[in-house]
Amino acid sequence: MIKKVTLTPADGHVFGNPAPLGLLGLTIACFALAPISLGLVATRESLVSAAVCALLFGCGCQLLTGLMDFANKNVFGGTIFTTFGFMWAKNAWELYMLSTGFVPSAEINFTLDVLLLVVFAVLAYGFGFFSLTLFVFLMDINLIYVLKIVKHVGHLPVLDKPIGLMLALLGVIALWITFASLINPVTGRMTFLVTGPVFQRAPASAGFDFSTRHAIFSVLYEQWRRNAFDPMPAEELTSRIQSRGVLSDIVPNLFYLWEYGCLVLDFADQERRTIKSARLNAAGIDLYEQLVLKKYEF
Repeated sequence: MIKKVTLTPADGHVFGNPAPLGLLGLTIACFALAPISLGLVATRESLVSAAVCALLFGCGCQLLTGLMDFANKNVFGGTIFTTFGFMWAKNAWELYMLSTGFVPSAEINFTLDVLLLVVFAVLAYGFGFFSLTLFVFLMDINLIYVLKIVKHVGHLPVLDKPIGLMLALLGVIALWITFASLINPVTGRMTFLVTGPVFQRAPASAGFDFSTRHAIFSVLYEQWRRNAFDPMPAEELTSRIQSRGVLSDIVPNLFYLWEYGCLVLDFADQERRTIKSARLNAAGIDLYEQLVLKKYEF
């Protein structure tokens, strides 16, 4: 009977990675808004069209992504996407109201811009622990809010075009990250480059060291491949494991794996204190092939 070993918890992810959905929605919303921000068009029809895209893609895709992230127990991603989704709902409302001739409060928007600049500055630091690409993505958002604040304080409508350019660049970066998330796993290579982290995390606390048990399994698996179920003398097993750089005492781990049901041990004495030889049994071979050789992963 084949017993498949599963190391993931029973309450694993409910959904696949939803981030590409949110980023793709952001891309569509940014490109729909860019012509207006760049001053290329400002008709009632364009405002309503941009409002629909902001609501469906900017808000809808990111809100759905955030909720799925929460379901997957990803608080960081869930918080960002959900909040950003509601912000795009606000953008959609403002675009629609502008199409009717109603101008939203500049003072309220300025207060929100200052707050969001602080929020996204901190989030940029957090994203720096994941990837330089994501860090640049957040810094682009920060720069948009800086320009909006300077525009309001200095009464500089000339900054509308730089804001539009940064918005279009935000869509391009989001699209690149989307392609990387979707295509790289399919091709098995870095088709769309995503760089490593900007900042290094603090060293994690020391966990369990599997090196000794891994070496035991590896040596005994090689023995099984060459000699089937012939046992390996304890002295030879110790020597081969030490040649792999594992210098810790292997005897406690041999007894543990014997009790666990992965090894068959022969003893030199009736009290079963001195190990004479060892070999993997069928359960041990199957465990090694599943966890190390990934024989059930296609």
